[in-house]
Amino acid sequence: MADSLVSTQWLEDNLDNPDVLIIEVDEDVEAYNRDHVPGAIAWNWSTDLHHPVQRDYLDQDGFSELLASAGATEDTQVALYGGNNNWFAAYAYWLLRYRGFDNVSLVDGGRLKWKVEDRPLTADVPSPTATDFEITGDERPELRAFRDDVLDAVASSQFVDVRSPEEFSGEKLAPDHLPQEQPYVGGHVPGAANIPWAKAVAEDGSFLPPDELRKLYEDAGIDFSGDTVAYCRIGERSSHTWFALHEILGHEAARNYDGSWTEYGSLVGAPVER
Repeated sequence: MADSLVSTQWLEDNLDNPDVLIIEVDEDVEAYNRDHVPGAIAWNWSTDLHHPVQRDYLDQDGFSELLASAGATEDTQVALYGGNNNWFAAYAYWLLRYRGFDNVSLVDGGRLKWKVEDRPLTADVPSPTATDFEITGDERPELRAFRDDVLDAVASSQFVDVRSPEEFSGEKLAPDHLPQEQPYVGGHVPGAANIPWAKAVAEDGSFLPPDELRKLYEDAGIDFSGDTVAYCRIGERSSHTWFALHEILGHEAARNYDGSWTEYGSLVGAPVER
């Protein structure tokens, strides 16, 4: 397995490495077209990673095909980065690990840090040669929490609500730049700790040092020996927090609830706090 987190310097040193596949995943799906890391391809978080009809993701075969079309081989290390402190890049990272692909890394700081450090950018779009690559690792269901898992765990597990304080309180239903009219109630899972995802990063978009990260979660009451479920609105911000807990701090019992508040807040009879 590759290192879960790599530096921008590591990425620049490996721009010409044929065994490194650089993939940009952004909330703003047009950002890649303006400029990007040389040699990077882009995945659209909405259309490339999700099932075409169901509210679910590509299965393992689908991710195998996606990687094969990008030119992946059995020697390939995928390096993911993106804007907005890597939240959608972390989403793609979590999905690849969930589907059994472990040779993947997140570039610490993503697009923001790359630009702050004035590293090279281009508008050139590569044309990779497709392969017959297949993911051979086992899927890892222990990384994901489903609706029934969450309902069963309300009284026995720790929940980290990584949304803004206004979403946590029920004052708002989504981040400010998104529509506020949604088919669900506001609030949070009873007993959840509100630790907004962006508190885990520095000004340049990179993660805080591990000791500061651990203090952030422990000060909010998170016990690293217990089952912990992170959630947000649709699962992308909570993927970033899952990465901090599971990949950086080694919290093996951390899971991502990707159904998050759009699912939980729509459940009839589910307990909600405000």
